[in-house]
Amino acid sequence: MLSEIKSPKDIKKLPVSALPELAAEVRRLIIDGVSRTGGHLASSLGAADLILSLHYVFDTPRDRIVFDTGHQAYAHKILTGRAEKFHTIRTRAGLSGFLKRYESDYDAFGAGHASTALSAAAGMAAARDLAGGDHSVICVTADGAMTGGMSWEAMQNIGQLHTNLLVILNDNQMFISQRVGRLGSILTKMLTMGPVQRTVRRTEIFLGRFPIWGRVIRRVIKRARVFFFPGMVFEEMGFAYFGPVDGHNIPELVDVLGYVKTVRGPVMLHVVTKKGRGYEPAEDAPTEFHGTPKFDVETGEARISAAPGQAPSFTSVFGRTLVELARKDPKICAITAAMPEGTGLDLFRDAFPARYYDVGIAEEHAVTFAAGLAAEGMKPVVAVYSSFMQRSFDQVMHDVALQKLPVVIAMDRAGIVGEDGPTHHGVFDISLFRMLPDVVVMAPADENELRHMLATALACGRPALLRYPRGRAFGVALDPVPAALPLGKGRVLLPGRDLNFLAAGNRVHPALRAAALLKARGIDAGVADIRFIKPLDTELIGALACAAPLVTVEDNALAGGFGSAVLEYLNAAGIEARLLRLGIPDAWVEHGRPEELYDELGLTSEKIAGSAAAWLEKKCLTNRSTK
Repeated sequence: MLSEIKSPKDIKKLPVSALPELAAEVRRLIIDGVSRTGGHLASSLGAADLILSLHYVFDTPRDRIVFDTGHQAYAHKILTGRAEKFHTIRTRAGLSGFLKRYESDYDAFGAGHASTALSAAAGMAAARDLAGGDHSVICVTADGAMTGGMSWEAMQNIGQLHTNLLVILNDNQMFISQRVGRLGSILTKMLTMGPVQRTVRRTEIFLGRFPIWGRVIRRVIKRARVFFFPGMVFEEMGFAYFGPVDGHNIPELVDVLGYVKTVRGPVMLHVVTKKGRGYEPAEDAPTEFHGTPKFDVETGEARISAAPGQAPSFTSVFGRTLVELARKDPKICAITAAMPEGTGLDLFRDAFPARYYDVGIAEEHAVTFAAGLAAEGMKPVVAVYSSFMQRSFDQVMHDVALQKLPVVIAMDRAGIVGEDGPTHHGVFDISLFRMLPDVVVMAPADENELRHMLATALACGRPALLRYPRGRAFGVALDPVPAALPLGKGRVLLPGRDLNFLAAGNRVHPALRAAALLKARGIDAGVADIRFIKPLDTELIGALACAAPLVTVEDNALAGGFGSAVLEYLNAAGIEARLLRLGIPDAWVEHGRPEELYDELGLTSEKIAGSAAAWLEKKCLTNRSTK
């Protein structure tokens, strides 16, 4: 059946009775595709029935569907003409794992971070009203996204706009309403089929004839209604609330969507789904299958497993080191924004539950909450993905740095992250945070330096940001005890006569290999591990700049990055030096395997060596021509 579906128009040709089988085929394709490429499985399986019903009832792409985050939207991609390409999802030049406006007309709004859909949908509905349009705008958000403050800011605004907007709360049982079972189903039908709504409206009109006591009774009725139904908070914010509805009963979903489509004003439809629906391993372990590597469909076991002696991940080294330090210091606290496993804080959570805080998808709150802890003498560590820290720039500036509070921010997934693409690459954090006065910005070359830098961050008594990459570390032996490093001091790993690499973070080891490749070409290249982006080791940089040409290497944007910091120092110090900057160009980096992307960006050992050799040769030719 799925082979005949080229667009949502083909879905509408089917009877409702055929839709459950089509949904099952969609799930099978999702499971098969993600098993080969990795990706977001559990959320997409859970939302498949809902998405199919939406495309059946609404006229997309004329009607706009805005998804929150986008990791629940694989069925949307399949049903909108991308089924034949689904096997390419998250691979280089293949389908994105998230929504992209320039990938399909059906992707009304791009999404990779949570809690944005309500705001975007509100803007689209307002634009429709200004243009005199009559199409529908539907926002599909989730219970997790509702923990983000931006969602509630949008809801407050939507309630004031009084525009036609359907918000679907995809509740995947993270905080499911207690009103379930047969009684809940009966009440839902009563609420959505009209009689109750008409009775309420008629009662309000009747009571409106009595100016004094009529207003009082109307308030009492409204309060009673929202007290007895689970949507009380949404009703109070100006939404007509319907639900909860079984998100896997497609005929019921079609009926309910057909009705709420006609309701005027803001509508909140509460749909209950199960993450991993239709695939038992994902149903049993939805967290593990939220974002999964390649796996065996029959067993559910990951195809990529750690080989004996394989290097640990940077994330696990961070988590273990923080626990180690916290055993000795009872003031150390840990904060996550709904990502305990992703950031390695699950280890801290299990060891020190009283000092562990999960604030939900609320990065801004996480940072200011940490500032409050620090103001009272605690030592908070906020672990967040680099690309999510973009949300908290104001909090870092105003609530932490300006007040000189010793908050440690551990930015996981710094640099290129791979298959998740431009919404998740952590290539802007150096540019964002090195501009702030009185902060420390560090980038470890390997897992051993990560341990020492975490100890440094906790000991320095200043706002400290620590950036480190995703994935396996370099297999460097770990010192038994993490100890604070001299603040703002780099180290020369290899002296050079013809050229010196100044490398930051995970580009230090590739720079060392590049130096070896250049030596085979007869070029004596040195390597310095800069360690601290801020404060810069200006003494080291100045000495190396006077000795030989410099090449800075980083996996951050060149605009405002580490290389820019070196240029700024050399200019301010009046040092005339020859310098080549290698890093992320002024362009979005798309998705693909990290090794593919680093090669395209010229940041592998071979490409670094080639760029440095070509630059030196060009400099020599220029010098000869000017003599």
